[in-house]
Amino acid sequence: MSTSGDSDTIAQTDAETPASTSTNRRQPYGQGFLDTISQGWAERPDSMPPTREQAAYTAARRDAVSKAFPGKRLVIPAGELKQRSNDTDYPFRAHSAFSHLTGWASDAEPGSLLVFEPRAGDAGGHDVTLYFRERADRTTAEFYSDASIGEFWIGPRPALAGVAGDLGIATAHIDDFASRDDELVLDEDDDLTRFVSELRLVKDEYEIEQMRLAVDVTARGFDDIVANLPAVVAHPRGERIVEGVFHQRARSDGNAVGYDTIAASGPHACYLHWTRNDGAVVPGDLILIDAGAEVDSLYTADITRTLPVSGTFTEIQRRIYETVREAADAAFAAAQPGVKFRSVHDAAMKVIAARVAEWGLLPVTAEEALDADNGGHHRRYMVHGTSHHLGIDVHDCAQARRDMYYDGLLEPGMVFTIEPGLYFQIDDITVPEEYRGIGVRIEDDILMTADGPVNLSADIPRTADEVEAWIARLSA
Repeated sequence: MSTSGDSDTIAQTDAETPASTSTNRRQPYGQGFLDTISQGWAERPDSMPPTREQAAYTAARRDAVSKAFPGKRLVIPAGELKQRSNDTDYPFRAHSAFSHLTGWASDAEPGSLLVFEPRAGDAGGHDVTLYFRERADRTTAEFYSDASIGEFWIGPRPALAGVAGDLGIATAHIDDFASRDDELVLDEDDDLTRFVSELRLVKDEYEIEQMRLAVDVTARGFDDIVANLPAVVAHPRGERIVEGVFHQRARSDGNAVGYDTIAASGPHACYLHWTRNDGAVVPGDLILIDAGAEVDSLYTADITRTLPVSGTFTEIQRRIYETVREAADAAFAAAQPGVKFRSVHDAAMKVIAARVAEWGLLPVTAEEALDADNGGHHRRYMVHGTSHHLGIDVHDCAQARRDMYYDGLLEPGMVFTIEPGLYFQIDDITVPEEYRGIGVRIEDDILMTADGPVNLSADIPRTADEVEAWIARLSA
């Protein structure tokens, strides 16, 4: 049975079915059904839920938006369902800015709009209203005939009054919304899009709590993977088993995965965004796992660990792994309040350049490789950046200005990753054969405080010795 789409809408009579239709799945209802479908239902209580914990925080965020755009009508869409294939859709996830400003997260309704209406006169500010399609009364045809919104198909849907009490926002039916030519719409207006992205650079207490929760769920997911390593190795597509094991934890203890899990074993670990996850996991190789659980508030962790499949690193694997950890530790030490965000990357690169030069892999010295204009030779083995902001998006605040992001200063409340790596492609003849096919990344989620950085994911084993002990303890 399809989960959504108009092609599942069942016409009431044969006369209502178009003569030429794109689907052969529409069937008429009998008159007996039509006469009785609206009867025999128990009374549905209209209880008012308590206001959500985050309501005070979302109100402050909306106030900041209002002050930044005086006299402007602003429209923040949640987004619509997106087609996966034919008459099936992807699971709906509201736009991150919409959820950030409303607190409506994993339970948000597709097609909703958050509207800032400027107040007339000298009062200033905005009246904010959340528009969405309220649930259909069981006396309406929509209840049973529309597979995309009918409660017979998708389950109970929220009522206007309930959502207003839940989120602490005035609500109205989507049919009452009228667009205007002078309004600023998110993702269409650059200034609005940039502002709501920069608004997330510094997290409030609720957001930090949610980040800790996402990291905790993710840590349990990594434990699950390690505990299931024998089953992973036994399956011809063991990378898929890794993906599935983590997905089960993300769904059971959270909302979903925050992004497609990377389960990259052997040479696949050298492909930075390997998500096909269709390879075997072979003893003697390393497996790089980049995964994060998204909790119901939509905040996500983003953590990477690289494991020796057999439980023990070889000498070369350990050398590469501990170099990456050394780079991560240097980046962590450099991350202090008031320093530029990009200095975190610079600190990691100094370690990477020094070590690959020491191993004889560079045609120049480490100092020459680090020259901003004429160097970069070491980046062949680590092409990506070391850090990105993290939060309700895995790459959070992506529309922020460069001088607020990479060239911005680290502040208490910022959450970001530290994730250096080394990747020696299987066919890279610039490195000795024993290095080829080895990829290592270590990624942690960092909270900046007034006293310095805090590694939220520090309890997930990081050193080579800790990783070996972890595997021995859980996968025996």
